[in-house]
Amino acid sequence: MLYDTQGPFRTMVDENTGQVDRSIFADQAIYEVELERIFARAWNFMCHETQIPKAGDFFLSFIGEESVIATRDKKGELQVLLNSCRHRGNAVCRAEEGNARSFLCTYHGWTYGLDGQLIGVPGYKDFYHEQLDKSQWGLVKAGKVASYKGFVFATMDSEAPDLEEYLGPVGRMSIDLIAERGDMEIVGGVQKNLIGCNWKLAVDNLFDFYHPQISHASAFMSGFRKQLEGVDAAEQAIVEKAEINGGIRNAHRVVLGKYGHAIGGPRLTKEVREARALLGPRFEVLTNDNFRMTDSAQEALGEIGLDVNGHPNIFPNLWVATNGHQLSLRLPKGPDKCEIWWFAFVPKEAPDWKKAELIERSIHVFGAAGLLEQDDGENWDQSTRAMKGVIAKRYPLNFSMGLKHGVVNHAEGDLHYIDTTTNEHAQLWTYRGWAEWMDAESWGQLKQISVEHPGDLV
Repeated sequence: MLYDTQGPFRTMVDENTGQVDRSIFADQAIYEVELERIFARAWNFMCHETQIPKAGDFFLSFIGEESVIATRDKKGELQVLLNSCRHRGNAVCRAEEGNARSFLCTYHGWTYGLDGQLIGVPGYKDFYHEQLDKSQWGLVKAGKVASYKGFVFATMDSEAPDLEEYLGPVGRMSIDLIAERGDMEIVGGVQKNLIGCNWKLAVDNLFDFYHPQISHASAFMSGFRKQLEGVDAAEQAIVEKAEINGGIRNAHRVVLGKYGHAIGGPRLTKEVREARALLGPRFEVLTNDNFRMTDSAQEALGEIGLDVNGHPNIFPNLWVATNGHQLSLRLPKGPDKCEIWWFAFVPKEAPDWKKAELIERSIHVFGAAGLLEQDDGENWDQSTRAMKGVIAKRYPLNFSMGLKHGVVNHAEGDLHYIDTTTNEHAQLWTYRGWAEWMDAESWGQLKQISVEHPGDLV
C-alpha cells in the first residue's frame, strides 16, 4: 500500500479497517510537513508557571525542532520568543533555565529585552548610521501565549483559536487530572533522553495497555515499584477485591476530542475510589487518586472525568501520566529520533516524606532511569527501523483492536466517551486527527475539517 507523500494524508489512515500507512513514521518529506502544519501552528506546552515565577525567569523549550524561550517580561507577563538572533540567526540564550535581564547574541552583540524587543546594537551610530529600525528587528514572538491552571502553552500561529477553545473539554480534563491535586509545584530538573524512534510511536504508546504484560513483564517481576512502609498485604487485598468487583481490571474508558486530543486507559470506578480512600495517606502515595473526593475535582472533572485513570494526550505531543504527578513531551528530532522530556510535580503543601516518595516513583517508573520506558524505548527503536524498509513500507500497520465494537456515549459539555475493554480507539483517533492537521492548509480549513467526535460507533 503505497501513497503519495504529499497527501491527501487522510488516505494514509483508514478508519474503516484500522490500517495506517508505515510511511508516516519514516518519510522525511512527511516529517517536514508535520513541522509546518502541526508543530508550527498547534498550541505547544512550554513549562509550568512555577518554573518562571518572577520577571526575568526563563525556561528553554521547543516548538517542533526550534528552540524557544519561555519567560516573564518586566511587567510579569508571559512571553515566548524564538531563540534566534535576527542578525545572523545565532541563539541568544544557551542556558536551559535561569534569570536574565536581557538576551545577548554572542556573535555580534545584538541585545534583546525580555519582551523580545531589540534594545542594543553595537555600532548603531557609527556602522548603521542610526538607520536601523530596531522596532522591526526584535525576536520572533509567539502568535499567542496563555496559561491554563498554571500550565503555559504557546502557538506561533496568531490565527489559532484561544487556548481553552483549542484544549476543549478533553484537553482541559487532561490538565485538570493533575491541576486538581492541589497547589502544584514543579520539581527542579527535567529528565531528558534521546530515543531512536518517530515521535508518533512514542505518543501512540501512552494509550497502549495491550503491551505491559509482555513488554514490562521483567520490570514487574523485579519489584521496582517499592512498597511503602505501613502498607501491608491486607490493605492491598481490600483494594484488589474492589478492583475485581468494580471491573477495573478489564474496564477501560476512552474520551475523544476535537483536534486529535484523546484519553485512553483503565477506568477507575466509584467503588474502587471509595475503597482506596479508606486506606490512609501512605497508601495514597501509591494510588494518587484521593483528590477525586474533593468538591473542586468533582466539579472540574465531572462524572466522566472522575472515572478516568488512563493516559491523556494533548495533541500533538503532551502526555499527562496516569500517576497524576508527571508530564511528558515527545519532541521530534527527525523522522527517526525523538527526545523525551519528563516533568515531575508535587503538591506544595505535602509533607516532605510524601514529596520524597512521589519524586522517587517519578524517577524510577518513566524517564531515562525508569524501567518501563527502557522497555518501551527498545520497542519504539526497533519499530522505527523497520518502517524504513522498502518491502516493509508496502504493508500497513494494524490498529483494528475493538474496531466497530466501541459504542460512543455523548454526554453534556461536548464529551464523547467509550466504556470498553483493552482497545486501540484512542490511537486510531489520534492518527485521524494527525491526517486532518496534515491536510489542512490553514487554521480556517482545520476548523472546518476537524471532527468533534467519531459518531455513534467506532
